[in-house]
Amino acid sequence: MRILIAEDDSILADGLSRSLRGDGYVVDVVHDGSAADSALQLQSFDLLILDLGLPLMPGLGVLRLLRQRNSPIPVLILTAADTVEQRVQGLDLGADDYMAKPFALSELEARVRALTRRSAGTSTTVLQHKNLSFDLNGRIARIHGQPLELSARETTLLEIFLSRCGRMISKNQFVDLLCEWGEEVTTNAIEVYIHRLRKKLEPSGARIVTVRGLGYCLEPETRGNTLAA
Repeated sequence: MRILIAEDDSILADGLSRSLRGDGYVVDVVHDGSAADSALQLQSFDLLILDLGLPLMPGLGVLRLLRQRNSPIPVLILTAADTVEQRVQGLDLGADDYMAKPFALSELEARVRALTRRSAGTSTTVLQHKNLSFDLNGRIARIHGQPLELSARETTLLEIFLSRCGRMISKNQFVDLLCEWGEEVTTNAIEVYIHRLRKKLEPSGARIVTVRGLGYCLEPETRGNTLAA
């Protein structure tokens, strides 16, 4: 899951990004509204955390332009001025959630988890596929109920495959989903990560299929992927 943080307070933005990266998200940060609008036009994100008091372009302006482009990305608004009028205006423009500063980091993380689940098209906290399960909150994979040891990259790859079960994903899409701005990951490295993950998933019956020239997909079950609450 890739998140864009648009926050002009560099200390707050740094704290949020470090915390969310620790939870396994790919996080990019901008510090003004103009940069946020440009980033949203050039890159796909699963969530926007948007401060209203941005320089160059206010947060509500960023939100208005985003929805005018018919972008469905979930938006979590942050603001130091928590008034009913601002909340109503933000929600009417298409925001999905609202938090007033100061806020508890644990609450923001919980709201981020809820919004990214919604972005992925599920309200459940555990994804299941054959004998494999994945806890979205704890980001723990299990085979037959036993924890599966995965690296951070492998964990993110597994989450991508499970949330897009049966859908083809190209190597370049994996690069976009795995890498923050300025981070160098080659398509050859993606091949290595997927090879390692494929070997570790073998006992579960889950199969990562390679379609030459197109990419990879997690082979769906005959009766479809199941979800557990």
